[in-house]
Amino acid sequence: MLACTLTTTTVSCTTSRSVVSQNADLSKYRYASVINNDTYHIPAELMEYEIMLFDAVEASRLQLVSDMRLYELTPEQRSKLLIVKYGVNSQPEETVVTVNFIDFLSGRPIVSCRGAYSTLGISSSADIKGAIKRAAEQISQTFPK
Repeated sequence: MLACTLTTTTVSCTTSRSVVSQNADLSKYRYASVINNDTYHIPAELMEYEIMLFDAVEASRLQLVSDMRLYELTPEQRSKLLIVKYGVNSQPEETVVTVNFIDFLSGRPIVSCRGAYSTLGISSSADIKGAIKRAAEQISQTFPK
């Protein structure tokens, strides 16, 4: 998906996309758990972005499971579980949010959703929010309800 942002004086084109493993059967996955992203240790001012990222996964058909409750899942449920890891790369020319989905049992990366956005350095907050929104769109398209 190619998205262009037009501001009064600048134009920026960024690419958002999803990459899915050739051998993945996405229909089998029902659960997702965000693992080891230091939710409780991030600076308070960044929590709004973390909330947006959790909301993005929850807006798909995947049901969120707390990493502290994984041991409560049955073996069958664990076979339908994806581990979610994400990262943010913010540069003046573009901010990219990547949300990666990894098969819980095999540890194999299954899907990578990328959201990119840029105001060409005018507003880093708008860039992060825009990139998360685009990543959320990719997640919803990859795991539709």
